[in-house]
Amino acid sequence: MDFIPDTPVLLAYIAGVIILTLTPGPDMTFFIGRAIAQNVKAGLAAFAGASAGLVVHSLFVAFGLSALIVASPALFTIIKVAGAAYLGWLAFDAIRNGSTFKVSEKTEKPRSLFSNWLQGLGINLLNPKIIIFFMTFLPQFVSADDPHASGKLLFLGILFVMVAAPITVPLIALAGQFAAWMKENPKITRVVDYLFAGIFGAFAVRILFTERG
Repeated sequence: MDFIPDTPVLLAYIAGVIILTLTPGPDMTFFIGRAIAQNVKAGLAAFAGASAGLVVHSLFVAFGLSALIVASPALFTIIKVAGAAYLGWLAFDAIRNGSTFKVSEKTEKPRSLFSNWLQGLGINLLNPKIIIFFMTFLPQFVSADDPHASGKLLFLGILFVMVAAPITVPLIALAGQFAAWMKENPKITRVVDYLFAGIFGAFAVRILFTERG
């Protein structure tokens, strides 16, 4: 199928998504926090809303960047190189600052499942870091001259959600245990930080040294 990248590219992408999902950040903190403060269903609803937001981002990236490819492949390449620099910064920041997992266990007024879903969607759609990340991460796996770029970008965006879900859902279901484990094992989280930094640093080097025209 034309919209599926080559196997080596696909495996590299999946590895990146897995490490990114396992790296505790504001999004994971939000899901786990909802599960602890209210219940597991609330955490899952928040995750479902954020996942819907990722699909929307994928659509914008797929059709927006594919139009850019047609208009100016050279400009698209510049965006990819700028994206490599951004990924390199993320790798550096992961080593310098580490994970940002801080869950508050205080209870709050219960929200409906739809309210939790809507908040997850809104936080995702309005997060400029996610917008920048999707615009710079997904293009690393598509060539500027690929006639099937839009299909591949959309496929990769949806695949992001499909890979993240089997990892995130069990963590939300075991929210209390996971939060306690994270607090008790800071060294493990640092290992994940270094894995994150290594893979994203490799992505940055790959685009800078193998795809510059």
